[in-house]
Amino acid sequence: MSLTKTTVVDQITVQENGVVLYRQATRIMEDGKQISQTYHRSSLTPAQDLTGVPANVVAICNAAWTTEVVAAYQAAQAEAQNRMNQGA
Repeated sequence: MSLTKTTVVDQITVQENGVVLYRQATRIMEDGKQISQTYHRSSLTPAQDLTGVPANVVAICNAAWTTEVVAAYQAAQAEAQNRMNQGA
């Protein structure tokens, strides 16, 4: 009996505002047959530090996060913060 554990990124989605969502699947295999699978979901905002992020997700982020996308995301966040501060 041989047990192995693998973790793979099985989904990557880029939202309209530049946020990147990804899912990692952890699979437990016994003699080549999958006996268990769990998921971990993460999100990344434009210009976020990518330290420790899987390489294929980093590649998608680098392609999606153009200067314009980062600027638009940051402007939207600043506007949302201003509206929140004015309402308080």
